[in-house]
Amino acid sequence: MHELSIAESLITIIGEEMTRHGLKKLLLVKVVTGQISAIVPEALETAFEVLTLDTHLAGAKIEVEVKPMKVRCRQCGHEFSPSHEERILMPCPECSTELGHAIISGRELYIEHIEAE
Repeated sequence: MHELSIAESLITIIGEEMTRHGLKKLLLVKVVTGQISAIVPEALETAFEVLTLDTHLAGAKIEVEVKPMKVRCRQCGHEFSPSHEERILMPCPECSTELGHAIISGRELYIEHIEAE
């Protein structure tokens, strides 16, 4: 479960930011992850909650937003989001080209914002 190490990294980053801005209590952290980043949102939420128990971050809420996979057709340049079933062969809805598309979103992992006081 790599979500545990990701949660540890998030906690480190959050702690650094809170110190930098003189904040004491974390209320909310919103994390954005891509659909194909191999992160299970529920596992990340659970890992975050477990790792923050009995710390100054305890009770903070974590929200995880999943960004869909989006690709650009190598042939015609059309941008589209393939269905889950079409992730191996991704036929372009415009020209039907199936292979070689550039992935332009869906691999994200970042903190979008932190609410603290």
